[in-house]
Amino acid sequence: MISSSLMFLVSRRRLSASAAVRANVGFIGLGNMGAPMAANLLKKAHGVTVFDVNAHAVKQLTAAGAQAASSARGVAASGVDVIVTMLPSSPHARAVYTGENGVLSGVKSGALLIDASTIDPTVSRELALAAAHKGAAFIDAPVSGGVLGASNGTLTFMVGGAKEAFDKAKPILECMGKNVVYCGGPGNGQVVKICNNLVLGISMIGVSEAMNLGVKLGMDAKTLASIFNTSSARCWSSDTYNPVPGVIAGVPSSRNYDGGFGSALMAKDLGLAIAAAHDIKAPLPLGGAALQLYNLLSAHGLGQKDFSVAYQFLAGQHDAKK
Repeated sequence: MISSSLMFLVSRRRLSASAAVRANVGFIGLGNMGAPMAANLLKKAHGVTVFDVNAHAVKQLTAAGAQAASSARGVAASGVDVIVTMLPSSPHARAVYTGENGVLSGVKSGALLIDASTIDPTVSRELALAAAHKGAAFIDAPVSGGVLGASNGTLTFMVGGAKEAFDKAKPILECMGKNVVYCGGPGNGQVVKICNNLVLGISMIGVSEAMNLGVKLGMDAKTLASIFNTSSARCWSSDTYNPVPGVIAGVPSSRNYDGGFGSALMAKDLGLAIAAAHDIKAPLPLGGAALQLYNLLSAHGLGQKDFSVAYQFLAGQHDAKK
């Protein structure tokens, strides 16, 4: 579902951006992350043309001032200078870029393509080569910061690709995030992202296990978390995104684990890390165990719940119907 604050976010846009830095931007993929990212481009007074298979998502963005296209190819053929994609997986990215009605079938020479999805680094490198054959520049720019960061425009972008393309993309990315980091050649942004999410997935399970243990031994959850957050257990999964309901207001755990980063998506990202590790024979014992738990959450109907639902599952309180 698209955030209910989307319309408010766009309605506050200001025309302070100078005409010289405005661009016509295509945006494909208007899910929990993509919709607020596209809204922030509108807020910065860029022209935005959108496409998504979800007609309701498109309608919300067009009501806020965006133009709509009927396909990924339609976005590319609309004459936009830059196209941003935010897609669920490697197969989706391949289809959107190289499919019969994909971006590369309609892209103009000189266009800049920015893929903010989290996908296999080798797929990003394939797409960069395919884009180059069409005279376009492709960069991989996966993000960290979650739905809240997408809404607030405070995402971190990890960017791989040619330095010239990165320099061109940076002003656009800064409309959606506060940290834009160049990671090197094509695919390197994806490398950083899967390593980041490997740590994130493992740390969330560690915090969930410890919080569950402490609460079941009679400790107050907020007190326990406050001690973690000023001690050696301090980490993002505890001090910013705590998995226990009521400890931090506004995070998914305090709203029935809805509207966040799904457990199934975390499993997908861990799968990418493990596949990459297999290719180079890098051991990931904790990563493998974490993947099994997130797969277990999905098997129990919790794949669409935020990945911090691991706490509820470990506490024996989960109910996928709620």
